[in-house]
Amino acid sequence: MKIERSELGKKAGELKAQGYSYLVKITAVDYEKYIEVVYMLRNLSENRDETLEVDVDPADAWVPTVIREFPAADWYEREMFEMFGIEIKGREARRLLLEKWNGKPAPLRKNFVWNAPYETSD
Repeated sequence: MKIERSELGKKAGELKAQGYSYLVKITAVDYEKYIEVVYMLRNLSENRDETLEVDVDPADAWVPTVIREFPAADWYEREMFEMFGIEIKGREARRLLLEKWNGKPAPLRKNFVWNAPYETSD
């Protein structure tokens, strides 16, 4: 289900109250004109899945954290920050995988150029 990023926390809370208590995955897809952030949730008692999709502008790539609703979001959000350059509002941006990477451009963005020299921080 497509939602606006301003609705993300509220919708995640509603789905959790409906039994979608298991966060399967958070990932992103870069379509160049926009980035789609995808949240996959599961209702274990009813064996049902629900997907939340939030489109963001690559030049203003951010989503609010869902860590209050789903504590398992921690590493997924950190991975999105590092690999896609998507800022997660409402939490500290700590590196998980690319400790010395300066983050520009993000490695899983379409504009990333392989084998180009990139700066790292020491």
